[in-house]
Amino acid sequence: MSKRVAIIGAGPSGLAQLRAFQSAKAKGEDIPEVVCYEKQDDWGGLWKYTWRTGLDEHGEAVHGSMYRYLWSNGPKEGLEFADYTFEEHFGRPIASYPPRAVLFDYIEGRVKKAGIRDWIKFNHAVRRVEKTAGGKFRVIVNDAVNDRESDEEFDHVVVASGHFSTPNVPHYPGFETFAGRIMHAHDFRDALEMKDKDVLILGTSYSAEDIGSQCWKYGAKSITVAHRTAPMGYDWPENWQEVPALVKVEGKTAHFKDGTSKDVDAILLCTGYKHHFPFMADALRLRTANRLASADLYKGVAYVKDPDLFYLGMQDQWYTFNMFDAQAWWVRDAIMGKLSIPDEAAMRADVADREAREDALEDDYACIDYQGGYTKELMDETDYPGFDVETANQQFYAWKKHKKKGIMEFRNHGYVSPLTGTQAPAHHTPWKDAMDDSLESYLKT
Repeated sequence: MSKRVAIIGAGPSGLAQLRAFQSAKAKGEDIPEVVCYEKQDDWGGLWKYTWRTGLDEHGEAVHGSMYRYLWSNGPKEGLEFADYTFEEHFGRPIASYPPRAVLFDYIEGRVKKAGIRDWIKFNHAVRRVEKTAGGKFRVIVNDAVNDRESDEEFDHVVVASGHFSTPNVPHYPGFETFAGRIMHAHDFRDALEMKDKDVLILGTSYSAEDIGSQCWKYGAKSITVAHRTAPMGYDWPENWQEVPALVKVEGKTAHFKDGTSKDVDAILLCTGYKHHFPFMADALRLRTANRLASADLYKGVAYVKDPDLFYLGMQDQWYTFNMFDAQAWWVRDAIMGKLSIPDEAAMRADVADREAREDALEDDYACIDYQGGYTKELMDETDYPGFDVETANQQFYAWKKHKKKGIMEFRNHGYVSPLTGTQAPAHHTPWKDAMDDSLESYLKT
């Protein structure tokens, strides 16, 4: 096959795309030439931890938002690769909420087995993607180690750089003179920095929930979470309170919408991320809100304005690794001509239908069903091994209920693998007491 495909990013989505092409090659199929550009020095995307914030050693914006002591905030049974189970990788069942190092090891195990590392150019940051007069994609890339640019043409581009690396950073009156630490979740690295401090968190989504829990676990004096719309509403510990929106800061005193105030030592902005692709030419740049039905993406992946271009993993997420796989297999087959992409009108109708169905969803359980159904839809159209989506949905339902019952205890529960049918064992130490997040500690019996 004479086609050339550029993949931008070697995190879970980009690695899924590489694995999809490798699986076709392993079956004797003629695949395109594939080149993956990764600006970090290793694969794993957000699951590759770095102590760095701001700029990296090459002057590039640090991609990762990963912090120490992070444990999965959803059950591993909802993200398991259909072609590579946790039991296969670790040789035995493990508990349902692995820390980062364990998940990184699992992600890496599959791609090491597939032998795709040579397809990746590390320390290569994509500077520009644009369309040529001849209909190809011109991709300009900087080799950070040698400080040199290359300029190549491709038939297809797959953007797999994610949307959890460019922080949304609001401003409040008094930030300029706040007598403490202000940082976005993107730059948060170690909860021990907040030990014995009064911490204010802005936001109510997963980052607020988990970073607040980490700070509590590692000894923060108090946690205050300010919300703009509604509190998270969990049964928080005694030194944790939820308050209405922040209005202003004076010195170290935070003032809230209901007239109350609190002296704080640090303000953590858990205020979300932007879909941000400055390297894409304007006509090729995805612009979407963080939602289950991303704008302008047919089947959630093919760019309506130019269906030779694909975006992976751009949705708000209940499902993650296995949904990325389903998308990657579908994209592979579209590129290889095994699936057809309709005209623009049909693609736009597909997007509108997905958006309308999402808008009609009533609660989180319906959202889980929606994304599970979307993942199954893509799997059914390819040779991805697949998994029992309904069983996975049930594990997500149980997870939601366990969180509601005890936000600091939900990681102590175990779930059934949709692939092996195995019930996960309990971890050897309750989450709140497990201070060591290393692979070695986690795998002790």
